[in-house]
Amino acid sequence: MNTLLIEIGAEEIPAGYIEPALDAFASLLIKKLDDGRIAHGPHRIFGTPRRLAVEIADVADRQEAFTAEVMGPPEKVGFDGKGNPTVAAEKFAEKIGIPVSGIRIKETEKGRYLCAEKTEAALETVQILSGALPAMIGAIPFPKTMKWGELTVTFARPVHWVLAMLGNKVIPFSYGDVHSGNTTRGHRFMCPDAIDLRSPEEYAEALKPAYVITDLGERRKLLAAEVEKVAEKLGGEILPDEELTDIVKNLVEYPVVVAGKFDEEFLEVPDEVLITAMREHQKYFAVKDKQGKLMPAFIVVNNTRAKDMNLVATGHERVIRARLSDAQFFFRGDAQTPMENWVEKLKKVLFQAKLGSVYEKVVRIQQIAQFLGEAIAPESDLKTKASRAALLCKADLVSQVVIEFTKLQGIMGRIYAERAGEAPEVSAAIEEHYRPTYSGGPLPEGLCGAVVAIADKMDSICGCFSVGLIPTGGADPYALRRQGIGILQIMRKMGLSFSLKALIEKSLSLFAEKSESSPEETAVNVYEFLKNRISHILEDEGYSKDVIAAVSDVSIDHVPHVWERVNALEKLKAEADFEPLAVAFKRIVNIIRKSDTGVIPESVEESLFEHKSESGLFATYTDVKAKVRENLEKGDFQQALLDIAGMKADVDAFFDGVMVMAEDEKLRSNRLALLKQIADMFGAFADFSKIST
Repeated sequence: MNTLLIEIGAEEIPAGYIEPALDAFASLLIKKLDDGRIAHGPHRIFGTPRRLAVEIADVADRQEAFTAEVMGPPEKVGFDGKGNPTVAAEKFAEKIGIPVSGIRIKETEKGRYLCAEKTEAALETVQILSGALPAMIGAIPFPKTMKWGELTVTFARPVHWVLAMLGNKVIPFSYGDVHSGNTTRGHRFMCPDAIDLRSPEEYAEALKPAYVITDLGERRKLLAAEVEKVAEKLGGEILPDEELTDIVKNLVEYPVVVAGKFDEEFLEVPDEVLITAMREHQKYFAVKDKQGKLMPAFIVVNNTRAKDMNLVATGHERVIRARLSDAQFFFRGDAQTPMENWVEKLKKVLFQAKLGSVYEKVVRIQQIAQFLGEAIAPESDLKTKASRAALLCKADLVSQVVIEFTKLQGIMGRIYAERAGEAPEVSAAIEEHYRPTYSGGPLPEGLCGAVVAIADKMDSICGCFSVGLIPTGGADPYALRRQGIGILQIMRKMGLSFSLKALIEKSLSLFAEKSESSPEETAVNVYEFLKNRISHILEDEGYSKDVIAAVSDVSIDHVPHVWERVNALEKLKAEADFEPLAVAFKRIVNIIRKSDTGVIPESVEESLFEHKSESGLFATYTDVKAKVRENLEKGDFQQALLDIAGMKADVDAFFDGVMVMAEDEKLRSNRLALLKQIADMFGAFADFSKIST
């Protein structure tokens, strides 16, 4: 067993390409070994801007032996009546690589067939990889690839060297005009000499003196520690940014950290703008003081240690000054413009070709927000504040700062609204209405922000469904699934139990002139779309599929109640006597469904009771109905369901005491009416026919 090491050296590879490429290359290598019956141990990946490397431990020197039984044609086809082999038998033997005398006859369920054992040669691992590696390197996926020179091969950047070793043996092959060997290279500027390896185990340690940290985790840890150290010397600390740290670690082979400063006059610009200018354009780390206030300083990670690092810092300061000057100019220009003026400019910004401008969307969001404000808190000022926030929620899209720094949409809207003296709830809602911006992201904190967020997302969903832009399979260009999940998560977090169907109908009514289908049909499609989203959320949270179906198929109209009903049903399902209870309830539903008596009466006539089990069940139902109503008003779904479950004994006695489908039509209808009232009561919770028993 030996260690396998493959390193591809190239021009600087974009930071975002490196780790996905390494994972893909490792998978390709492991699959090749597995498919080739080559035993191996665990793998490690190494990567820098100039190299992608995969190391696999305990790789066997050759394939495992392989013998397989191969079936041929029927005996009567392979041999004639005298037992002599036919052409079919000879061809079969030739295919397997054995003499005809090596053929056996095997008895099968279909009869007697020719059979033989085929043994594949156990090739050396070096030989197999030598032929396979060029194609594997070419198969590494990148967002973009390139050709260079007169070559036909492609890669993210031109390849300069390839190291390929199994133990102390070189795996010989070529990729383009580069031939594999046992040689790697150090840092391009600080130690560019070639480094010959005697074995793969030397790889990581041999490159450290050459200013190359190949282990991604180790390089990240070193980078973070150096950045923190420099921040402490400035008297501050780094603004936490794990994503930026991950990016920067793939921009350097050896982190060399230096601090720079900028003029305090730029601190008049909001922190978010300064941080974004430093982060997005230059990959600089922002620094804050011990009180959490942004300092006029930054930290940059270089890939090369210069003789005079102060000169390097001065160069970075010159660059960031230009960036911050632009940001300051944009911010000052925006500060002189009322936000209402930007709302008018949204008429010239297209939202979607079939759905009109962003201004039209804002008008719809405002109407939906007013509808929600009235539904949620009619006696408060929520409707007024949500309407104002909705009007201004997209205004910053045409501001100079957001045009330059698109990631600040919403954030700048909140800042400009605060400076204009808008109510705190309105300002916060302008930023929060985009949430969640990614799966698992934070939700709106305030009720006003939640209302505008729901209104915005529901407008997008209903608008797209109205004009046929419905997600299919993996295609969801307008992120409607994420927006649907966002609506449900916000409603659940805030406990907003208004009617989801009413919200859908309101939203769809605003697309009457644009819709390509009937509002009724579209409403059903949107409701089913959201029902599927809520089912996925519940599944991810570990609830049983049958319980989810039983609850969601009845209603998801009041979203927070869905979780309460699912929880209550899950707890009841865990009880020992749940199965017979579910069977009893299913029986009631099945009898009603199969009855052919026409319309079942709405009321029950006690005078028609013939057996005490009828009067007993009706009395219990009347008592339980009152308790259920009381518990539902208190929001105690668990107790309400337990109240219903307490009817089981009376339901069983009823079925034992009477024949529901009696010959007398009045008796039959009356008994069905009693069962229907019971079915309607527990049917408001769940469809028990969906429960697995």
